[in-house]
Amino acid sequence: MKKDNKQVWNALILVFQFGINMLVPIFLCSIFGIWLGEKTGISWMMIPFFFIGALAGSTNIYKMARKLMKK
Repeated sequence: MKKDNKQVWNALILVFQFGINMLVPIFLCSIFGIWLGEKTGISWMMIPFFFIGALAGSTNIYKMARKLMKK
């Protein structure tokens, strides 16, 4: 494999990691908010949990980017 191809693959993997690190916490917190809203009868419970998931995803991306910048 050429060096250029390896750099392209590394960049794609990095983009996918950023996406996964952002989407998974948002998805899980949203699902938990929906479930908790159904159990408690509070229909808007998903909204704060969505933002909690977004905050967690942002924190994950920040930590990952900080590690990459140190290398």
